Amino acid sequence: MGVSEILIQIDHEIAQLQRARTLLASGFGAAHKKVAAAPAVKRAYKKRKKRHISPEGRKRIADAVKLRWAEKKKAAPSK
Repeated sequence: MGVSEILIQIDHEIAQLQRARTLLASGFGAAHKKVAAAPAVKRAYKKRKKRHISPEGRKRIADAVKLRWAEKKKAAPSK
């Protein structure tokens, strides 16, 4: 595939996307334009608390992983 063919494909995709955008934008009407024209409000996000896993939960996960790998090792063809 040559560079010119790639450029043709890109131009075709751009045209399709522009048509899709036009259709979507016309479907929202005036309500969509009002939202777009509103000034952006900067939100102050709270910093999330770190979640901790209990030792029991950690052991359950470790056991499940060991079981999974044991099954995978058993199913693997031997050399």
